[in-house]
Order: sequence, then structure tokens, then C-alpha cells
Amino acid sequence: MTNDGTTAGAASKADGSATGSGDIARSLELLWGTGERPSRGPKPGLSLDRIVTAAVAVADAEGLAAVSMRRLSTELGTGTMSLYRYVPGKAELLDLMLDRVQGEPFAARPDEPPADWRAAIDGMARGHLDNLRRHPWLLKINQARTVLGPSALRGLELALTGLRGMGLRDPELIGVIIAVNSFVEGLARTRADEAEAVAQTGLSEEAFWDNQRPYLERAMLSGAYPVMADMAEDTFSPEFDHFEFGLERLIAGFDALVREREAERTASRT
Repeated sequence: MTNDGTTAGAASKADGSATGSGDIARSLELLWGTGERPSRGPKPGLSLDRIVTAAVAVADAEGLAAVSMRRLSTELGTGTMSLYRYVPGKAELLDLMLDRVQGEPFAARPDEPPADWRAAIDGMARGHLDNLRRHPWLLKINQARTVLGPSALRGLELALTGLRGMGLRDPELIGVIIAVNSFVEGLARTRADEAEAVAQTGLSEEAFWDNQRPYLERAMLSGAYPVMADMAEDTFSPEFDHFEFGLERLIAGFDALVREREAERTASRT
């Protein structure tokens, strides 16, 4: 239960931050183009594509909370009720927005996957990070129940095709994708949270840590934290690229697993 007495699921649906929280059947119809389209409308040129495009633009500029049917009607220069002829509400609209942006990393890519699975993982990670930078509101969404549309499935198909050369079992290939995406999202969320904290408090990262410096220095001199006290001065330097370091280690770890499986197959044949 939340503080206001509602269930967590109801709260997520109300604030529009959970995918699959609306009419799932209607979302699927809209995603796959099987639903009935309005036969007439009060404003020529209005379309589901324009509505989704406007919603993504508002979310990119001001965050997901700024997206509402009323706001979109203003952006599109039409009445609010006109939008409901195309999409039932914000919950279903979120499903469409998510499928739209999930397809962006793959929109300009050829259908042919990278020849090497290592390059596939590298491209997957960089594409996901770029997408989260363009659409930081994605980090605020509960995607535990994603309604899968054509863009999401095409992205998964291309990712799996690029990883086939690893020779792993199918559940393990999904595990590779989850591991890479979780790593990227963790770093992206930290960066987004840092930027949000600066915007909300007006206090820069440097000023925030400068305020703590005297206390931290005394703590290091106390002898209670010998390992941290012995660390190099550049340990927390912003110049260290944690993304590159982590991605290289992930690929190296998967490479070790692939070699292990290859050795097992060779041994079983002999």
C-alpha cells in the first residue's frame, strides 16, 4: 500500500510510469495496426503517429510527468477529446512511446548483424546508452510488463541474431542482453540522478563534495578506514571512464564463458 491508501499498481497506473498498466488489448491493437482507425476527425492531419511523436518530444524536454492528454492537445492544436479517438489514455500512450523510442537504436542499422558477437555487444551497449541520454525519462519507467510491439521485437531479433555466434543456450543469450542492459542502465541512472540533483538543489557536484571534504579528511586520518585512506588521489576522478572499463570487463567475462563452452564441446566430441 502507498501512503494515500492505494495499491502500488494503482499508483503506477495513475502516474503513468508503468508499461502495460492500461488496456493491454487496445495497446496491442494500436502497436500492431490492427485496431479500427477513426473514420473522421475534427482536425485534418491528426494521426496516432503525430500524437506519439508529440508525446515523446514533451517527455524529452520536460519529463514524463509533463505528458498529459491536455498538454498534447495544446501542442497539436486540437481538442483534448479528439485525442481519445486515437488512443484511450496516457497508460496506452506510454506503451506506444516506449515502442517508438526502443526502435531508434536500430532504425539506421542494416538488417545484417555484426560478424562478431563482441562487436554486437559493444554496439548494443553504446546504442542503449545513447538512447537513454536522448530519452532520460525511460529510466523512470517500470518496464516489468512491457507490451511488445514491432520495434521492440525487431530490436530483440537483431540483438539475438548478433549473439548467436556465442554458442550459448537460449536462456543464456537472454541473460547476456539483460546483463548488458542492466549495466548500461545503472550508469545512465547515476548520471541522470546527478544532473537532477543539481537542477533541484542548485548545488553543483563539486560544491556538494567540497562541503563534505573536511569531515571525510578527518575520517581518513582517524585510522578507522585504512583501505580507503590508502587509495590513490585520483580514485574518484571524473576522467576515469567507468562505461568503457565495465563494458570491456563484461565482454572479457563472456569471452571466457564462450571459450569454456567451446572446450566442453570439443572434449565431448573426442
